[in-house]
Amino acid sequence: MAAETIKNVALAKAINESLRRALDSDPKVLIMGEDVGKLGGVFRVTDGLQKDFGESRVIDTPLAESGIVGTAIGLALRGYRPVVEIQFDGFVFPAYDQIVTQLAKMHARSLGKVKLPVVVRIPYGGGIGAVEHHSESPEALFAHVAGLKIVSPSNASDAYWMMQQAIQSDDPVIFFEPKRRYWDKGEVNTEAIPGPLHKAKVVREGTDLTLAAYGPMVKLCQEVAAAAAEEGRNLEVLDLRSVSPLDFDSIQASVEKTRRLVVVHEAPVFFGSGAEIAARITERCFYHLEAPVLRVGGYHAPYPPARLEEEYLPGLDRVLDAVDRALAY
Repeated sequence: MAAETIKNVALAKAINESLRRALDSDPKVLIMGEDVGKLGGVFRVTDGLQKDFGESRVIDTPLAESGIVGTAIGLALRGYRPVVEIQFDGFVFPAYDQIVTQLAKMHARSLGKVKLPVVVRIPYGGGIGAVEHHSESPEALFAHVAGLKIVSPSNASDAYWMMQQAIQSDDPVIFFEPKRRYWDKGEVNTEAIPGPLHKAKVVREGTDLTLAAYGPMVKLCQEVAAAAAEEGRNLEVLDLRSVSPLDFDSIQASVEKTRRLVVVHEAPVFFGSGAEIAARITERCFYHLEAPVLRVGGYHAPYPPARLEEEYLPGLDRVLDAVDRALAY
C-alpha cells in the first residue's frame, strides 16, 4: 500500500478529512450546524470546508437545534445526506423530540419505504474544563430509542472511517465524538477497507480480565492495562466502538477467555450502557464468569464544575480498584 495514504493526524483532523472526502465524492452530502462554516466549528472540526465547498453545502444555521435536525430530516426525505453538528453535548436536548419521535421512527412508520440518512455529530464527554451544559454523556438516552445507530470512535483511524460509514448509512446515526481526544494523534490509512461499523475491536490482548470501553475511555483502559501489567496482570482491552447496536458476540468471546469483565464509560453508572452489557453478558456467560461484571463510570449527579471534574470522571485509580475487586473473587 502506498506510503502517502498513511497520515498521522489528530482525531479532529481525521473527521475533517473524512467530511471533506464525503463532500467531494457525493454532491448530496451537506453539513449543517452552528458556526460550522466561517468559524469552522468551535473545535475547528469543519475548518476550511465552507471555503472549499460553498455556503450551500456547509451551512451556518441559527441557534436552534430542533430546527437544525428538523431541517435535516426534510432534506433527507428529498434525497440529501445531511451531517448535522450539535455544537456541544448539552445542547442536543432541544432537538431530542425531533430525533426520537421523527428521525428514529420514520423508517418503521413508513414500513421501510422511507430512509433517513442523517448523521448527528455530537462532541461529548468531559476532561476539557468546560462550563455547565458542555460536558455531558447522553449516549444511553439515545441508545434506548429503537431506530437510531449510536457510535463513538476512540482514535483517529476509526474517526475517519466510521464517519465515512455513518454518512453512507441509510439509517440515522448519532456520532458521538470524544472531545477530550480531539487532539490525540494517530495513523489513518485513507485507502484501507474498514471493518463493519458496529464491530468491536480488541486493542490489547489479555487473559486475566476484559476491560470494555468506547470513545474517551478506551485510552484510559489501555493505560490501566499497562499499569496492571507492572503487577503481573494481563488485561484485555476491548474497544466497543458502537453503543447501539452492541457487539455482544465480541464481548462474549473476550469474556469466555478472560472470565472477568469491567465496563468503563464516562456517563453515570446508574442506568448507563454498562448496565445493559452487564445484564446481557451475565446471561450469555454465566458459567464462564468467575466474578460479577463490574461497572465504572460517572456518579449519578449533575456534571460538576470544572475544578471537580477529575473527581467525577473515572480515572486510573478508580478503574484499577474495580480490576482489583474483580480479580479478588
